[in-house]
Amino acid sequence: MTRVAIENSEWRLILIEGPPLRADAQRNRARILDAAEAVFAESGTRASTEEVARRAGVAIGTVFRHFPTKEDLLVALMKRLLVQLAEEAGRHDLFGFFRHTVAQAAAKKTAVDLLAGSGVDIRLPDAVGHLEEAVGRLLDQAQAAGAVAGSVRLPEVVALLTGMCQGALHGGWDEHLQARTLAVVFAGFERG
Repeated sequence: MTRVAIENSEWRLILIEGPPLRADAQRNRARILDAAEAVFAESGTRASTEEVARRAGVAIGTVFRHFPTKEDLLVALMKRLLVQLAEEAGRHDLFGFFRHTVAQAAAKKTAVDLLAGSGVDIRLPDAVGHLEEAVGRLLDQAQAAGAVAGSVRLPEVVALLTGMCQGALHGGWDEHLQARTLAVVFAGFERG
């Protein structure tokens, strides 16, 4: 089994997937995911897995050995994004995480956007749960520091973050619009 552990002083995220991969297979998988993210961001989910293989520098059979269907590849991209977001949450306070995530969404298409438009039914409760736990810890810290009203709850914070990312992603928000929108949300956090 492959175990991926991400931790900081307050929390630990462990994802377990399938049998362990050889070092070269791990490198191929990472190259495929990197290539898929770039290809799908450029061309959308209609891009071919052959283009992903070409960009990754591997044979198409290697892509299908790791990801039997395009949907499997998209799901793996989403899992990777959620793990990255949970890891990044540990590097920021709540406000910094919002700024970082919204800026990231405005700057490029992500797997979230690709999946939203692909019709792929994705259910990743464990990965989403870990991200929500990480955001929940940031919220608890902000409330303990008096930066966020005690009446603000996690579902509201997650809904605002999700909505802002979608707006930034689809609207191509410039830095000024990001800053103004974040200021409005942050003011609401302070007042509850």
